[in-house]
Amino acid sequence: MQPYQHEEKDDNKFEARLLTKNDYKGFATVYEDFRTRAIEDYSFELEPLGFEDFTEAVEKNLIDCLVLFENTIPVAFLVYTTAISEAIELNIIHCFKMENMQERAMYLVKKFLELTKSERADKIVCYPMLGAQKDLIADIALYGFKFVGIAVLRFMTAGTNSREILKMAEMPELSNEYQVVKWDNKYFDDAVVVVQEGFETSADALFDPRFKTIEGTKDIIKKIVENIYAEFLPDATSVILYKDEPVGFCFMNLTGGSIANIPIVSIKKDFQGKGLSKYMLKKSVEKLLEWADNGEKPILEVNTTTETNNFQALKMYRNIGFKEDYNYPQSYLPVKS
Repeated sequence: MQPYQHEEKDDNKFEARLLTKNDYKGFATVYEDFRTRAIEDYSFELEPLGFEDFTEAVEKNLIDCLVLFENTIPVAFLVYTTAISEAIELNIIHCFKMENMQERAMYLVKKFLELTKSERADKIVCYPMLGAQKDLIADIALYGFKFVGIAVLRFMTAGTNSREILKMAEMPELSNEYQVVKWDNKYFDDAVVVVQEGFETSADALFDPRFKTIEGTKDIIKKIVENIYAEFLPDATSVILYKDEPVGFCFMNLTGGSIANIPIVSIKKDFQGKGLSKYMLKKSVEKLLEWADNGEKPILEVNTTTETNNFQALKMYRNIGFKEDYNYPQSYLPVKS
């Protein structure tokens, strides 16, 4: 697909500005159009916020919404936030009825970059280009965005052979010096060290620079265990000990009451290549299946992501019953040096 060639003569029909209460009535139609398309067209896991909750989040400065008006009529919007991480997180670009996507989206991106110029002096922009947004790759590349391929994998608790694969998974034999236990807050500082060591040079650190420092990683782990991102599941979060010292972590949380997610798996470098991640992952998934089977938590699936070129991780997930569902480009705009 050819990138859209923006023409200045079109600017007169467009105006982009941050959403205010005066715009709510006209904007509601565009937002509801997005909500009806979020799952099918943008691969959202859950339905987005209702309109009232969305506008409340805007009013509380949790998110910013840049609205595009064409001949004074709202036709598209871009949502971003700086409230959750050290990056500027661009969450979604949507055009009403998916019409004239490239022209409208690129006008919004241009205005977004103008609005965030001062913040971008020391913050990257990250943008998961889910679903139809991948059609904008060539266009945002013109602004300097770079890309990492992300694969989404799922373990379904029913209706597939994931359970059978899990049962048949061959596990490497470990000495009795190792032990897999559940999360305890006493492991917090160890988790920060292990995760930072494992992720500081990973692709994740390109679009979440917090992984590059101990303080940044501490913020990530804190938000996981304090239910900021989703409901933390300490009993399903596995920790592997070597001679009673933590050397690996598999975190688990829950969204929407029924979708479990693995945000981080990390092993201390000296202990990599021993199959320890597979042990933790199997233990965590088995706990989730126990809850699903006894009715304690109605878990329908477990999902996670990894880079599309991380063949070792992809193989590990497949070997215990995860299946690749789809992939998307995770884009990021580096800080200019």
